[in-house]
Amino acid sequence: MFDRYLIDSDSLHNTGPVQAPTGFAFTARLGYYRGLGLSMVEELEVSIDGEPLPRSAVRFDEGKGALTLDEMETCYDRRWGFGAPATISVEHPGGFPAGEHKLSLRQRLRVSYMPFPSFNFDEKTVTLAA
Repeated sequence: MFDRYLIDSDSLHNTGPVQAPTGFAFTARLGYYRGLGLSMVEELEVSIDGEPLPRSAVRFDEGKGALTLDEMETCYDRRWGFGAPATISVEHPGGFPAGEHKLSLRQRLRVSYMPFPSFNFDEKTVTLAA
């Protein structure tokens, strides 16, 4: 529904030491017009230039502490509100590569009144200075 607004491309930054980044992070929003409990976010798939990154490397933080995607499956007391920014961080040795790349985020959501998962996808061309 709000697919083109998932990724805040201005928020992309490397994490860890400047000389040896251990990953990267960016801000994202929920692509559904209502908030959802975190256990209803079935998947957050992050790709760089069409190459998917491992699920185990992705972390989610809506402001109450980072969770792995496995931990989100049983997180029943936290929500991701519509329009609320959340930080998606990815463990990726070397961080985000310098230069222009395509950053993709695909959300698979379980919505109570839909008999099938909802998919949202956003891809932004982003540039990270060397």
